[in-house]
Amino acid sequence: MKRIKMIFPVPMSEATRPLVESQLPPSMKRPDIEVEFVGAGQVMTLADSYLDMAVMEMAVIEAGVKAEEQGFDAVCINTVSDSGLYALRSRLSIPVMAPAITSFHLACSLGHKFSVLTMWPQWHALYKKTTKEYGLEGRLASIRDIGVRPDTQELLQGKEDVVFAALLEAGKKAIAEDGADVLVLGSTTMHQSHEFLARNLNVPVLNPGVVAYKYCEMLLDLGLCHSKTAFPSPETNKDVAVAAFGG
Repeated sequence: MKRIKMIFPVPMSEATRPLVESQLPPSMKRPDIEVEFVGAGQVMTLADSYLDMAVMEMAVIEAGVKAEEQGFDAVCINTVSDSGLYALRSRLSIPVMAPAITSFHLACSLGHKFSVLTMWPQWHALYKKTTKEYGLEGRLASIRDIGVRPDTQELLQGKEDVVFAALLEAGKKAIAEDGADVLVLGSTTMHQSHEFLARNLNVPVLNPGVVAYKYCEMLLDLGLCHSKTAFPSPETNKDVAVAAFGG
């Protein structure tokens, strides 16, 4: 039995947990792989600033280090900011995957240009940062947001009538006006809209949390891990310093 740790970048309440875990319906799970979701850190953020990104980064790193200590076989970061991805690849010897790096590259393999559909303009910086880091700026058709403040507790629950319609309209504009032939949801907290959008748009729509998880499965099946030449380990262990950030 292999074990994958899914790291949500902020704390999870017991009410929020089933909403987050519902990203992976039973049909997506395999009997030979155990999945465990964990909320990281002690501070709730909305990733609405560069400071928030740094806070999330440290929370995810700390949770990822614990995952390897607990005997997990892979870490899947559950945020399209890809918080802590490169740092954890440097520290860990097990596979580490994240939604943006997997979904953006998958989008490029399915079409020529992709657009990101997201909640509000404060998240644009996340996608500009990751597409630049991954060398995909030329494949990004656009970032379209619907101007709705995200909710890390209820996600999209109770907002479906308004949010789904707005995302559908943004998706249609990304295709017709921006030239996108693949769409990527801009947050794992938007997963509840995926089925509706995939059914009503004529291009592939990628659900980033699921894509990242399936990449973890693939790496475990193939016996592959990230290159330690690309992500060399630190000369000295910094786990104590990392843990200090978490209080």
